[in-house]
Amino acid sequence: MNRLRLYLLGLITLIVCSARADEGMWLLQLMQEQHSIDMMKKQGLKLDAKDLYNPNGVSLKDAVGIFGGGCTGEIISPEGLILTNHHCGYASIQQHSSVEHDYLTDGFWAASRDKELATPGLKFTFIERIEDITDLVNAKIAAKEITESESFTGPFLEKLAMSLYQQSDLKGKKGIVPQALPFYAGNRFYIFYKKIYSDVRMVAAPPSSIGKFGGETDNWMWPRHTGDFSIFRIYADANGEPAEYAATNTPLKTQKHLSISLKGLKEGDYAMIMGFPGSTSRYLTVSEIKERMESTNDPRIRIRGARLSVLKEVMNASDKIRIQYANKYAGSSNYWKNSIGMNKAIIDNDVLGTKAEQETLFAAFAQKQNNSDYVKVVSQIDNHIAQTSPLNYQFTSLREVFFAAIEFGNNQLTTLREALVAKNDSLIKVRLQELKEAYAEVHNKDYDHEVDRKVAKALFPLYAEMIPAEQRPSIYRVIEQKYKGDYNKFIDEMYDHSIMANQTNFDNFVKKPTVKVIDQDLAIQYCQSKYDAYRQLASQLQELNKDLALLHKTYIRGLNEMKLPVPSYPDANFTIRLTYGNVKAYSPKDGVHYNYYTTTNGILEKENPEDREFVVPAKLKELIENKDYGRYALPNGEMPVCFLSTNDITGGNSGSPVLNENGELIGCAFDGNWESLSGDINFDNSLQRCINLDIRYVLFILDKLGNCGHLINEMTIVE
Repeated sequence: MNRLRLYLLGLITLIVCSARADEGMWLLQLMQEQHSIDMMKKQGLKLDAKDLYNPNGVSLKDAVGIFGGGCTGEIISPEGLILTNHHCGYASIQQHSSVEHDYLTDGFWAASRDKELATPGLKFTFIERIEDITDLVNAKIAAKEITESESFTGPFLEKLAMSLYQQSDLKGKKGIVPQALPFYAGNRFYIFYKKIYSDVRMVAAPPSSIGKFGGETDNWMWPRHTGDFSIFRIYADANGEPAEYAATNTPLKTQKHLSISLKGLKEGDYAMIMGFPGSTSRYLTVSEIKERMESTNDPRIRIRGARLSVLKEVMNASDKIRIQYANKYAGSSNYWKNSIGMNKAIIDNDVLGTKAEQETLFAAFAQKQNNSDYVKVVSQIDNHIAQTSPLNYQFTSLREVFFAAIEFGNNQLTTLREALVAKNDSLIKVRLQELKEAYAEVHNKDYDHEVDRKVAKALFPLYAEMIPAEQRPSIYRVIEQKYKGDYNKFIDEMYDHSIMANQTNFDNFVKKPTVKVIDQDLAIQYCQSKYDAYRQLASQLQELNKDLALLHKTYIRGLNEMKLPVPSYPDANFTIRLTYGNVKAYSPKDGVHYNYYTTTNGILEKENPEDREFVVPAKLKELIENKDYGRYALPNGEMPVCFLSTNDITGGNSGSPVLNENGELIGCAFDGNWESLSGDINFDNSLQRCINLDIRYVLFILDKLGNCGHLINEMTIVE
């Protein structure tokens, strides 16, 4: 009877795993070993594994890369043209914007290559090579060169990556940067050799009324009508190698670019996405999910909500501040709303129940295997979470308030103080120069001291409501004792009189720097207190997380064994992955059904001239009303905007190419749907949808609104 029960449990597990055919962020280098390529072909793929990833030749992988520091981009012409999301290019668009040249509001269209804008700091990263180094790491553990815990750590992996790079034929080649990472919680390791181009120029961006149409209201929602795209170009030296910006650089002659399909799509069509998903947590226990909800999401929701309320008010009152804080607001709001949606979806989709069932199945599997490590691992994880959960709540609150929301406060004066105490004139000179650079960094073009003061006045008392007195940074004792708990009075004195508060204060101090003035500076006292609190919490969590990492290695190894012969994929860690699925509608609740695509009709339906999020540009409205869509329209004359697919994506996939069965570009991924925001923890095949921008809408906007026919002429179009 027990054997039969275990067999049935195993069979159920296999059926469940097989039914979720679209789940998975698959490693390109394991497609053949894991037979994921076979699953893709059953779904409709017409290409072979080497067409997608060829370690010894050119493949689709070579047309996809990391855009900036947290998005994906794809090459869409032989001359280095990059397509990514508008929200991925947003910081760069803002970087070039001013009240006089408001590209956020008006859009930007480079009429020729000499009008393309150099964008300092922006990079594009290709994956040059991937190698399995699991055996090497395990050999070092076996030889006791490192402990198992150390094998996960950044310092060890960075040192190992550099050592391997030094022995590699890639040593000394321009732009090559090695990175070693653990996968499957440290059960496997890979090294990635990246090739980084640092001369990336802005080419085209629609106005925010197109690129961010729907704003925060529509973020994570369907139906969607957002033209979320921007276009950049990679420049290289005369040999096609990475180089810093120079007027003599020329567009990169790319070894691979994506063909663009105008053939359209219908429900059920194969769709795959190649990109760089940032982070998922698909192997958490029930206790860990509760910790995510209560110790990370809840405080983030409360703190970011308070900050966003302040920013929205001041941005609505001033175009200057709107431009300055546009990217900060968007970045903060994105995962504020995500956290709200995740907590709701965890409850609505009974994720805790699903994970509890998984733990029951795993317990039975562990007993059957007679594996004592597997038998006790879940309870050991739960015991650790009981210790980390309150610490993580404190840590999240501290970081969200004092390291993410409030920008003023710099610890640079402490190094100058040391030089002054030592009476080292040459060192004092060096430190003063560093201090000038630090001042410029604080008071940059995207910072407003009065806005930050308002944020501080909202968040200092909020933090005190959330965190008991004995757990707060020591600056709170100063506020209680010296200012009788008056947060506004303390903040005004710090923002008015601190050395780094304004140019006058700063110049007066630099003329005659003294230890006494530094010691009396409230901003220094504040900074030291927040860093002290940070280090204390980080140290406590670091020790606990070492053991937790080892437990996860055991648990994930066991879960993967339990699923066999169904293959498993590792959690996302911003490395290149492939996900496959289909174009598909969905029904989120009783009586509600969503079509799989939207059209420009919905743009006019949502139009509201009184709401900045739903303003429709006059030229676009004219094109829609006249149905002037050119060759990009549907057979019925309508213009598609966005579509849904069942692809498994997360943050970092923004900007990723959506490809059809022939590897042709049909869209650009940019969001997930509200009902499945628990997807980073648990994939729900019936509800999880990826929201994609139809490539035909991109070309329509480029052609008809931006007059960028010269860009379209660069592309390879498949009719």
